[in-house]
Amino acid sequence: MLRHMASDPARIVGPRVVLVPLAPEHAPALRQIRATPEVSARWPDDAGFPLHDEPDAVRFAVFIRDDPRPRGLVQFGEELTADYRHASIDIFLDPEVHGHGYGREVVAVVAGHLIDERGHHRITIDPAADNLAAIACYSAAGFQPVGIMRQYERGPDGAFHDGLLMDLLADELIRVSPR
Repeated sequence: MLRHMASDPARIVGPRVVLVPLAPEHAPALRQIRATPEVSARWPDDAGFPLHDEPDAVRFAVFIRDDPRPRGLVQFGEELTADYRHASIDIFLDPEVHGHGYGREVVAVVAGHLIDERGHHRITIDPAADNLAAIACYSAAGFQPVGIMRQYERGPDGAFHDGLLMDLLADELIRVSPR
């Protein structure tokens, strides 16, 4: 079971991004982002985007420095059983900021936090197998493909689609440089 520790960070800061614990005031902007065709194709919005639909996840609103609007959401979960200890990451960003390296930075700073502050040696992420942009983003942070998970998740079309399991070991993280 993935779960989080009691001492969640107040914020996680990267060179160009600031991750702030999810709060009710972030919901309207995140609902708008999640409703865009690019995001809803990967993150269906069946329940109007409740803030706490995954109680075992630690969630952050993604902000780009000098921009007051939330530009996405990143969350992580942790398996704390000693023999299987690892963490996982999920993310979505506003399509308006795609293609500028923000996703790679968010994933890298969250992975760095999970490794440096939480003591994880392995992190997983599981994009849709056909989401080439996400796979390239995660690969740029050091994640490597493990294998295809066949008929892994149901898509908005009602059919099951394949997912790609990727993982990252602590010494494989490609850290972001301060600007």
